[in-house]
Amino acid sequence: MHIEQASKQELKDLLADLYEEYDKLAELKLALDLTRGKPGAEQVALSDALDGILAGDFRAADGSDVRNYGGIDGLPEAKALFGSVLGTSPEETLVGGNSSLSLMYQVIDFAMNEGLRGEDSAWALNDTVKFLCPVPGYDRHFSICEYMHIEMLAVPMLDSGPDMDQAEAMVKADPDIKGIWCVPRFGNPTGSVYSDDTVERIARLPQIASDNFLVLWDNAYAVHSLYDDAPELASIAGYCRKHDTMDGVFQFGSTSKITFAGAGVAFIGSSERNLSTLKAHLAFQTIGPDKVNQLRHVRLLKDPETLAAHMAKHAALIRPRFEAVLEVLAKELGDTGMGEWTEPKGGYFISFDTRPGLAQEVVDLAGNIGVKLTPAGATFPYGRDEANRNIRLAPTFPSLEDVRASAKAFTVCVKLATVKQELAGRG
Repeated sequence: MHIEQASKQELKDLLADLYEEYDKLAELKLALDLTRGKPGAEQVALSDALDGILAGDFRAADGSDVRNYGGIDGLPEAKALFGSVLGTSPEETLVGGNSSLSLMYQVIDFAMNEGLRGEDSAWALNDTVKFLCPVPGYDRHFSICEYMHIEMLAVPMLDSGPDMDQAEAMVKADPDIKGIWCVPRFGNPTGSVYSDDTVERIARLPQIASDNFLVLWDNAYAVHSLYDDAPELASIAGYCRKHDTMDGVFQFGSTSKITFAGAGVAFIGSSERNLSTLKAHLAFQTIGPDKVNQLRHVRLLKDPETLAAHMAKHAALIRPRFEAVLEVLAKELGDTGMGEWTEPKGGYFISFDTRPGLAQEVVDLAGNIGVKLTPAGATFPYGRDEANRNIRLAPTFPSLEDVRASAKAFTVCVKLATVKQELAGRG
Protein backbone atom coordinates (compact mmCIF):
# COMPACT_ATOMS: atom_id res chain seq x y z
CA MET A 1 0.00 0.00 0.00
CA HIS A 2 1.16 3.53 -0.79
CA ILE A 3 1.88 5.38 2.42
CA GLU A 4 -0.37 8.30 1.51
CA GLN A 5 -3.31 5.93 1.03
CA ALA A 6 -2.98 4.37 4.48
CA SER A 7 -5.28 5.52 7.26
CA LYS A 8 -3.86 7.12 10.37
CA GLN A 9 -4.64 4.00 12.39
CA GLU A 10 -2.98 1.78 9.81
CA LEU A 11 0.13 3.96 10.04
CA LYS A 12 0.14 3.75 13.84
CA ASP A 13 -0.14 -0.03 13.72
CA LEU A 14 2.63 -0.18 11.12
CA LEU A 15 4.83 2.06 13.24
CA ALA A 16 4.43 -0.24 16.24
CA ASP A 17 5.39 -3.25 14.12
CA LEU A 18 8.40 -1.40 12.73
CA TYR A 19 9.66 -0.45 16.18
CA GLU A 20 9.40 -4.09 17.21
CA GLU A 21 11.32 -5.19 14.10
CA TYR A 22 13.91 -2.47 14.62
CA ASP A 23 14.46 -3.51 18.24
CA LYS A 24 15.02 -7.12 17.15
CA LEU A 25 17.64 -5.94 14.65
CA ALA A 26 19.34 -3.97 17.41
CA GLU A 27 19.57 -7.11 19.53
CA LEU A 28 21.48 -8.87 16.74
CA LYS A 29 24.41 -6.45 17.21
CA LEU A 30 24.99 -6.25 13.46
CA ALA A 31 28.30 -5.07 12.03
CA LEU A 32 27.47 -4.37 8.37
CA ASP A 33 29.03 -1.80 6.07
CA LEU A 34 27.72 -0.35 2.80
CA THR A 35 29.79 2.84 2.92
CA ARG A 36 32.38 2.71 0.15
CA GLY A 37 32.69 1.14 -3.27
CA LYS A 38 35.49 -1.29 -2.50
CA PRO A 39 36.04 -4.50 -4.44
CA GLY A 40 35.58 -7.63 -2.40
CA ALA A 41 38.27 -10.18 -1.61
CA GLU A 42 37.04 -12.50 -4.38
CA GLN A 43 37.40 -9.66 -6.88
CA VAL A 44 40.97 -8.73 -6.04
CA ALA A 45 41.83 -12.45 -6.07
CA LEU A 46 41.01 -12.47 -9.79
CA SER A 47 44.32 -10.67 -10.28
CA ASP A 48 46.52 -12.75 -8.02
CA ALA A 49 48.47 -13.82 -11.10
CA LEU A 50 50.11 -10.38 -10.98
CA ASP A 51 52.34 -11.79 -8.27
CA GLY A 52 55.23 -13.38 -10.10
CA ILE A 53 53.84 -12.82 -13.60
CA LEU A 54 57.08 -11.28 -14.84
CA ALA A 55 59.02 -14.40 -13.90
CA GLY A 56 62.29 -12.49 -13.96
CA ASP A 57 61.65 -10.89 -17.38
CA PHE A 58 61.79 -7.15 -16.74
CA ARG A 59 62.20 -6.07 -20.35
CA ALA A 60 59.53 -3.86 -21.89
CA ALA A 61 58.54 -4.16 -25.53
CA ASP A 62 61.21 -1.61 -26.51
CA GLY A 63 63.89 -3.57 -24.67
CA SER A 64 64.21 -1.16 -21.76
CA ASP A 65 64.66 -2.47 -18.21
CA VAL A 66 61.55 -1.46 -16.23
CA ARG A 67 63.46 -1.76 -12.97
CA ASN A 68 65.43 1.37 -13.78
CA TYR A 69 64.71 5.10 -13.96
CA GLY A 70 62.93 6.94 -16.75
CA GLY A 71 59.72 6.90 -18.75
CA ILE A 72 57.87 9.62 -16.92
CA ASP A 73 54.75 9.14 -19.06
CA GLY A 74 54.70 5.34 -18.71
CA LEU A 75 55.53 2.30 -20.81
CA PRO A 76 54.56 2.46 -24.49
CA GLU A 77 52.62 -0.80 -24.26
CA ALA A 78 50.80 0.46 -21.15
CA LYS A 79 49.88 3.68 -22.95
CA ALA A 80 48.53 1.66 -25.85
CA LEU A 81 46.45 -0.65 -23.63
CA PHE A 82 44.97 1.97 -21.34
CA GLY A 83 44.59 4.52 -24.10
CA SER A 84 42.20 2.02 -25.68
CA VAL A 85 40.03 2.33 -22.55
CA LEU A 86 39.87 6.12 -22.89
CA GLY A 87 39.77 6.30 -26.68
CA THR A 88 43.09 8.12 -26.89
CA SER A 89 46.23 7.34 -28.85
CA PRO A 90 49.45 6.37 -27.03
CA GLU A 91 50.70 9.92 -27.69
CA GLU A 92 47.59 11.26 -25.95
CA THR A 93 47.97 8.96 -22.93
CA LEU A 94 50.05 9.14 -19.76
CA VAL A 95 50.29 6.19 -17.36
CA GLY A 96 51.29 6.82 -13.77
CA GLY A 97 51.10 5.21 -10.35
CA ASN A 98 48.19 3.50 -8.67
CA SER A 99 45.87 6.46 -7.99
CA SER A 100 43.76 8.33 -10.53
CA LEU A 101 42.67 10.64 -7.70
CA SER A 102 46.31 11.66 -7.30
CA LEU A 103 46.52 12.45 -11.02
CA MET A 104 43.35 14.54 -10.80
CA TYR A 105 44.80 16.48 -7.90
CA GLN A 106 48.07 17.06 -9.77
CA VAL A 107 46.29 18.34 -12.87
CA ILE A 108 44.12 20.76 -10.89
CA ASP A 109 47.05 21.91 -8.77
CA PHE A 110 49.07 22.56 -11.94
CA ALA A 111 46.24 24.45 -13.62
CA MET A 112 45.61 26.42 -10.46
CA ASN A 113 49.12 27.49 -9.54
CA GLU A 114 51.27 27.27 -12.69
CA GLY A 115 48.85 27.21 -15.59
CA LEU A 116 48.71 24.81 -18.51
CA ARG A 117 49.66 27.66 -20.86
CA GLY A 118 52.17 29.41 -18.67
CA GLU A 119 51.87 31.57 -15.58
CA ASP A 120 49.39 33.96 -17.20
CA SER A 121 46.93 31.09 -17.54
CA ALA A 122 47.01 30.02 -13.87
CA TRP A 123 43.55 29.92 -12.31
CA ALA A 124 44.95 31.37 -9.08
CA LEU A 125 45.22 34.76 -10.79
CA ASN A 126 41.44 34.96 -10.38
CA ASP A 127 40.05 36.13 -7.06
CA THR A 128 37.56 33.27 -7.27
CA VAL A 129 37.74 29.90 -9.02
CA LYS A 130 34.55 27.88 -9.47
CA PHE A 131 33.70 24.36 -10.66
CA LEU A 132 30.45 22.88 -11.87
CA CYS A 133 29.58 19.78 -9.85
CA PRO A 134 26.82 17.48 -11.16
CA VAL A 135 24.81 16.21 -8.18
CA PRO A 136 24.53 13.73 -6.70
CA GLY A 137 28.20 13.09 -7.38
CA TYR A 138 31.51 11.76 -6.08
CA ASP A 139 32.51 13.04 -2.65
CA ARG A 140 36.27 12.87 -3.30
CA HIS A 141 35.93 15.23 -6.26
CA PHE A 142 34.22 17.69 -3.96
CA SER A 143 36.89 17.22 -1.30
CA ILE A 144 39.62 18.26 -3.76
CA CYS A 145 37.72 21.42 -4.61
CA GLU A 146 37.03 22.27 -0.99
CA TYR A 147 40.67 21.71 -0.06
CA MET A 148 41.82 24.00 -2.88
CA HIS A 149 39.19 26.63 -2.06
CA ILE A 150 37.42 26.14 -5.38
CA GLU A 151 33.80 27.23 -5.09
CA MET A 152 31.43 24.45 -6.10
CA LEU A 153 28.24 25.08 -8.06
CA ALA A 154 25.72 22.25 -8.18
CA VAL A 155 24.22 21.14 -11.49
CA PRO A 156 21.36 18.62 -11.40
CA MET A 157 21.93 15.14 -12.81
CA LEU A 158 19.36 13.91 -15.32
CA ASP A 159 19.04 10.38 -16.69
CA SER A 160 21.13 11.58 -19.66
CA GLY A 161 23.86 13.16 -17.53
CA PRO A 162 24.29 16.71 -16.21
CA ASP A 163 21.57 19.24 -17.07
CA MET A 164 23.45 20.70 -20.02
CA ASP A 165 21.06 23.60 -20.58
CA GLN A 166 21.91 24.81 -17.09
CA ALA A 167 25.62 23.96 -17.36
CA GLU A 168 26.02 25.85 -20.65
CA ALA A 169 24.13 28.86 -19.34
CA MET A 170 26.30 28.96 -16.22
CA VAL A 171 29.66 28.81 -18.01
CA LYS A 172 28.56 31.47 -20.49
CA ALA A 173 27.48 33.81 -17.70
CA ASP A 174 30.35 33.35 -15.24
CA PRO A 175 34.01 33.62 -16.33
CA ASP A 176 35.15 32.39 -12.91
CA ILE A 177 33.92 28.88 -13.75
CA LYS A 178 37.06 26.98 -14.75
CA GLY A 179 35.99 23.34 -14.73
CA ILE A 180 33.38 20.64 -14.48
CA TRP A 181 33.57 17.21 -12.85
CA CYS A 182 32.13 14.28 -14.77
CA VAL A 183 31.75 10.56 -14.02
CA PRO A 184 30.29 9.69 -17.41
CA ARG A 185 29.68 5.93 -17.31
CA PHE A 186 27.90 4.24 -14.40
CA GLY A 187 28.26 7.45 -12.44
CA ASN A 188 28.92 7.65 -8.73
CA PRO A 189 26.34 7.27 -7.20
CA THR A 190 23.51 7.21 -9.74
CA GLY A 191 24.88 4.60 -12.14
CA SER A 192 23.77 6.75 -15.07
CA VAL A 193 25.50 6.77 -18.46
CA TYR A 194 25.80 10.08 -20.31
CA SER A 195 23.89 10.23 -23.59
CA ASP A 196 25.73 10.84 -26.85
CA ASP A 197 24.26 14.35 -27.05
CA THR A 198 25.44 15.15 -23.52
CA VAL A 199 28.96 13.90 -24.28
CA GLU A 200 29.15 16.10 -27.37
CA ARG A 201 27.85 19.14 -25.53
CA ILE A 202 30.41 18.64 -22.76
CA ALA A 203 33.15 18.34 -25.40
CA ARG A 204 32.06 21.77 -26.66
CA LEU A 205 32.07 23.48 -23.26
CA PRO A 206 35.67 24.74 -23.66
CA GLN A 207 34.47 26.68 -26.72
CA ILE A 208 31.81 28.60 -24.80
CA ALA A 209 33.45 28.87 -21.37
CA SER A 210 36.13 31.31 -20.27
CA ASP A 211 39.81 30.78 -21.11
CA ASN A 212 41.57 27.75 -19.64
CA PHE A 213 38.36 25.90 -18.77
CA LEU A 214 38.83 22.16 -18.19
CA VAL A 215 36.54 19.16 -18.31
CA LEU A 216 37.66 16.63 -15.67
CA TRP A 217 36.35 13.38 -17.16
CA ASP A 218 36.71 10.70 -14.47
CA ASN A 219 35.87 7.55 -16.42
CA ALA A 220 36.41 5.34 -13.38
CA TYR A 221 33.87 2.71 -14.48
CA ALA A 222 34.62 2.66 -18.20
CA VAL A 223 34.75 -1.16 -18.38
CA HIS A 224 32.64 -2.03 -15.34
CA SER A 225 29.45 -3.38 -16.89
CA LEU A 226 27.23 -5.75 -14.96
CA TYR A 227 25.25 -6.88 -18.00
CA ASP A 228 26.07 -7.48 -21.65
CA ASP A 229 23.38 -5.01 -22.73
CA ALA A 230 24.72 -2.18 -20.56
CA PRO A 231 24.73 1.13 -22.43
CA GLU A 232 27.98 2.19 -24.06
CA LEU A 233 29.54 5.61 -23.63
CA ALA A 234 30.31 7.83 -26.59
CA SER A 235 33.96 8.83 -27.02
CA ILE A 236 34.55 12.31 -25.70
CA ALA A 237 37.94 12.24 -27.43
CA GLY A 238 36.15 11.72 -30.74
CA TYR A 239 33.89 14.71 -30.14
CA CYS A 240 36.85 16.78 -28.94
CA ARG A 241 38.67 16.10 -32.19
CA LYS A 242 35.53 17.06 -34.10
CA HIS A 243 35.25 20.39 -32.27
CA ASP A 244 39.00 21.00 -31.72
CA THR A 245 38.75 20.99 -27.93
CA MET A 246 41.24 18.29 -26.89
CA ASP A 247 43.19 20.91 -24.93
CA GLY A 248 40.12 21.46 -22.76
CA VAL A 249 39.58 17.90 -21.55
CA PHE A 250 41.49 15.59 -19.22
CA GLN A 251 40.27 12.00 -18.99
CA PHE A 252 41.17 9.81 -16.04
CA GLY A 253 40.97 6.09 -15.36
CA SER A 254 42.62 3.39 -13.31
CA THR A 255 42.73 -0.33 -12.64
CA SER A 256 41.78 0.16 -8.99
CA LYS A 257 38.58 -1.83 -9.47
CA ILE A 258 40.07 -4.06 -12.17
CA THR A 259 43.11 -5.59 -10.47
CA PHE A 260 44.46 -4.67 -7.01
CA ALA A 261 42.68 -1.66 -5.53
CA GLY A 262 45.76 -0.48 -3.68
CA ALA A 263 48.40 -1.50 -6.22
CA GLY A 264 46.96 -0.74 -9.63
CA VAL A 265 47.80 1.63 -12.48
CA ALA A 266 46.24 5.04 -13.19
CA PHE A 267 46.18 6.88 -16.50
CA ILE A 268 45.33 10.18 -18.18
CA GLY A 269 44.10 10.93 -21.68
CA SER A 270 44.41 14.44 -23.12
CA SER A 271 45.97 16.40 -25.96
CA GLU A 272 49.64 15.92 -26.76
CA ARG A 273 50.10 19.60 -25.92
CA ASN A 274 48.59 19.19 -22.45
CA LEU A 275 50.61 16.09 -21.68
CA SER A 276 53.82 17.76 -22.78
CA THR A 277 53.34 20.62 -20.32
CA LEU A 278 52.13 18.26 -17.59
CA LYS A 279 55.18 16.00 -18.00
CA ALA A 280 57.45 19.01 -17.61
CA HIS A 281 55.65 19.79 -14.37
CA LEU A 282 55.82 16.20 -13.11
CA ALA A 283 59.55 16.04 -13.85
CA PHE A 284 60.14 18.16 -10.76
CA GLN A 285 58.31 15.60 -8.62
CA THR A 286 59.42 12.23 -9.96
CA ILE A 287 61.89 10.50 -12.24
CA GLY A 288 59.22 8.07 -13.32
CA PRO A 289 56.33 5.86 -12.20
CA ASP A 290 56.42 2.21 -11.13
CA LYS A 291 57.05 0.67 -14.53
CA VAL A 292 57.43 -2.81 -13.04
CA ASN A 293 53.79 -2.66 -11.99
CA GLN A 294 52.78 -1.26 -15.38
CA LEU A 295 54.48 -4.18 -17.11
CA ARG A 296 52.80 -6.63 -14.74
CA HIS A 297 49.43 -5.18 -15.71
CA VAL A 298 50.15 -5.32 -19.42
CA ARG A 299 51.21 -8.96 -19.11
CA LEU A 300 48.01 -9.79 -17.21
CA LEU A 301 45.44 -7.76 -19.16
CA LYS A 302 47.22 -7.93 -22.55
CA ASP A 303 44.62 -6.32 -24.84
CA PRO A 304 41.02 -5.01 -24.85
CA GLU A 305 39.60 -8.50 -25.40
CA THR A 306 41.47 -10.00 -22.45
CA LEU A 307 40.49 -7.01 -20.32
CA ALA A 308 36.82 -7.52 -21.25
CA ALA A 309 36.99 -11.19 -20.28
CA HIS A 310 38.58 -10.25 -16.97
CA MET A 311 35.82 -7.73 -16.26
CA ALA A 312 33.16 -10.33 -17.04
CA LYS A 313 34.53 -12.32 -14.09
CA HIS A 314 34.13 -9.24 -11.88
CA ALA A 315 30.54 -8.82 -13.07
CA ALA A 316 29.73 -12.44 -12.24
CA LEU A 317 30.86 -11.83 -8.66
CA ILE A 318 29.13 -8.54 -7.92
CA ARG A 319 26.00 -8.76 -10.08
CA PRO A 320 24.24 -11.00 -7.48
CA ARG A 321 24.96 -8.40 -4.80
CA PHE A 322 23.32 -5.63 -6.81
CA GLU A 323 20.39 -7.86 -7.67
CA ALA A 324 19.96 -8.80 -3.99
CA VAL A 325 19.71 -5.14 -2.95
CA LEU A 326 17.32 -4.29 -5.77
CA GLU A 327 15.18 -7.34 -4.98
CA VAL A 328 14.86 -6.31 -1.32
CA LEU A 329 14.11 -2.69 -2.22
CA ALA A 330 11.40 -3.74 -4.68
CA LYS A 331 9.85 -6.24 -2.26
CA GLU A 332 9.86 -3.99 0.80
CA LEU A 333 9.42 -0.52 -0.69
CA GLY A 334 7.97 -0.98 -4.15
CA ASP A 335 4.73 1.03 -4.66
CA THR A 336 4.88 2.37 -1.08
CA GLY A 337 5.97 5.90 -1.99
CA MET A 338 8.73 5.65 0.62
CA GLY A 339 11.65 6.07 -1.73
CA GLU A 340 13.10 5.96 -5.22
CA TRP A 341 16.26 4.25 -6.40
CA THR A 342 18.38 3.62 -9.46
CA GLU A 343 18.85 0.23 -11.12
CA PRO A 344 22.32 0.55 -12.64
CA LYS A 345 23.69 -1.64 -15.41
CA GLY A 346 27.22 -1.26 -14.14
CA GLY A 347 29.52 0.54 -11.74
CA TYR A 348 29.65 0.22 -7.97
CA PHE A 349 26.67 2.05 -6.50
CA ILE A 350 22.91 2.29 -6.13
CA SER A 351 21.50 5.75 -5.47
CA PHE A 352 18.53 5.90 -3.12
CA ASP A 353 16.32 8.94 -2.52
CA THR A 354 14.13 9.05 0.56
CA ARG A 355 11.19 11.37 0.83
CA PRO A 356 12.47 14.94 1.39
CA GLY A 357 14.01 15.52 4.79
CA LEU A 358 14.70 11.92 5.80
CA ALA A 359 18.15 10.86 4.58
CA GLN A 360 20.00 11.88 7.75
CA GLU A 361 17.47 10.15 9.99
CA VAL A 362 17.67 6.94 7.96
CA VAL A 363 21.46 6.94 8.14
CA ASP A 364 21.31 7.54 11.90
CA LEU A 365 18.73 4.80 12.44
CA ALA A 366 20.84 2.35 10.46
CA GLY A 367 24.01 3.28 12.30
CA ASN A 368 22.33 2.71 15.65
CA ILE A 369 21.71 -0.94 14.77
CA GLY A 370 25.15 -1.59 13.29
CA VAL A 371 24.58 -0.85 9.59
CA LYS A 372 27.07 1.74 8.34
CA LEU A 373 25.99 3.88 5.38
CA THR A 374 27.71 6.69 3.52
CA PRO A 375 26.99 9.93 5.44
CA ALA A 376 23.90 11.76 4.29
CA GLY A 377 24.91 14.68 2.09
CA ALA A 378 28.24 13.13 1.07
CA THR A 379 27.16 13.07 -2.58
CA PHE A 380 26.76 16.86 -2.62
CA PRO A 381 29.30 19.73 -2.43
CA TYR A 382 30.19 20.71 1.13
CA GLY A 383 28.21 17.68 2.34
CA ARG A 384 24.96 19.63 1.99
CA ASP A 385 22.02 17.91 0.37
CA GLU A 386 19.44 20.67 0.75
CA ALA A 387 16.58 18.23 0.19
CA ASN A 388 18.14 15.75 2.65
CA ARG A 389 17.18 12.84 0.41
CA ASN A 390 20.13 11.06 -1.18
CA ILE A 391 21.86 7.98 0.23
CA ARG A 392 24.54 6.04 -1.64
CA LEU A 393 24.53 2.27 -1.27
CA ALA A 394 27.71 0.32 -2.06
CA PRO A 395 27.04 -3.44 -2.17
CA THR A 396 30.29 -4.78 -3.63
CA PHE A 397 32.48 -5.37 -0.59
CA PRO A 398 30.32 -7.34 1.89
CA SER A 399 29.42 -10.98 1.41
CA LEU A 400 26.18 -11.72 -0.43
CA GLU A 401 24.59 -12.77 2.87
CA ASP A 402 25.64 -9.52 4.52
CA VAL A 403 24.41 -7.50 1.55
CA ARG A 404 20.96 -9.02 1.89
CA ALA A 405 20.92 -8.43 5.65
CA SER A 406 22.08 -4.84 5.18
CA ALA A 407 19.44 -4.13 2.55
CA LYS A 408 16.67 -5.58 4.72
CA ALA A 409 17.77 -3.57 7.75
CA PHE A 410 18.03 -0.46 5.56
CA THR A 411 14.44 -0.80 4.38
CA VAL A 412 13.22 -1.12 7.98
CA CYS A 413 14.97 2.19 8.74
CA VAL A 414 13.45 3.84 5.67
CA LYS A 415 9.97 2.64 6.62
CA LEU A 416 10.37 3.74 10.22
CA ALA A 417 11.53 7.25 9.34
CA THR A 418 8.89 7.64 6.63
CA VAL A 419 5.94 6.48 8.72
CA LYS A 420 7.01 8.77 11.57
CA GLN A 421 7.20 11.70 9.16
CA GLU A 422 3.82 10.92 7.62
CA LEU A 423 2.12 10.66 11.02
CA ALA A 424 3.71 13.91 12.18
CA GLY A 425 2.45 15.61 9.04
CA ARG A 426 -1.12 14.48 9.71
CA GLY A 427 -1.09 15.93 13.20
